[in-house]
Amino acid sequence: MTLTSLSAPAADNAVASPVVLTLSCAQAPGIVRAVTGFLYERGFNIQEHHQFDDAHLDAFHLRTSFSGGEGDLDISELEEQFAEIAAQFDMEFAFHTSQSPRILVVVSKSGHCLNDLLFRWRAGTLGGEIVAVVSNHEDLRQMAEAAGLPFVVVPVTADTKAAAEDRLRGLVDEYDADLVVLARYMQVLSDELCRDLAGRAINIHHSFLPGFKGGRPYHQAYDRGVKLIGATAHYVTGDLDEGPIIEQDVQRVSHAADPRTMATLGQDVEALVLSRAVRWHCEHRVLVRGHRTIVFN
Repeated sequence: MTLTSLSAPAADNAVASPVVLTLSCAQAPGIVRAVTGFLYERGFNIQEHHQFDDAHLDAFHLRTSFSGGEGDLDISELEEQFAEIAAQFDMEFAFHTSQSPRILVVVSKSGHCLNDLLFRWRAGTLGGEIVAVVSNHEDLRQMAEAAGLPFVVVPVTADTKAAAEDRLRGLVDEYDADLVVLARYMQVLSDELCRDLAGRAINIHHSFLPGFKGGRPYHQAYDRGVKLIGATAHYVTGDLDEGPIIEQDVQRVSHAADPRTMATLGQDVEALVLSRAVRWHCEHRVLVRGHRTIVFN
């Protein structure tokens, strides 16, 4: 049995509203009744409930958001009390507080994804708090600083790549970041850094994966006469652009679309797909199961 729980400072551990419970286990009768009964007995009110029965893999996945409750119960106590049910069904589970995840955005020169993330953050619809922007170039400094955010330049060359990644690790710790968002960061992360950031780094790929890899993807698409262009947001792994997919979308194009038109349309899709993936992650709507994800959106 594997039990996973939210790590949070003791001072911030009191149950707030809403709280999200996510869990996965093998299919079995009585799971929903056990979960809802547990919450009902403690005076909680279920605000949102999603479940998925994966008949192909004989697996069950659940996300429940709830509020209310009686007394001063904290998250650790809630986990201890739920452990008996978790053991009964051999669950992997987590309780998540409503505290907004802290986001470190990493960019290069293209600003369309960063601009969209900043807009949604300031509008209060991103789901998390952007705390800083890191780049290997100076180009987007004005955009970040205009939003009141620290902008840190970490140059990367073949000779300095290892040191640059160590600096990025340090910035993740310095800003206490819960999530790293690669918003068109044009550097390949090492396997070691991918392992360090497993499950808490999201990348946007400028293609509807699997698709055109390498440089000038929209020119490759133009040369092939494609009729759909798209984008893919996925978790970062050591396998380049092959991490668990969170969200994808496409845009239809015609033979009249030249590479510049395709790039413009593609950038719109990239920004939308990335912001969705970030929000769903921050709202604990994404469960990673091997190479796949379950997304309760």
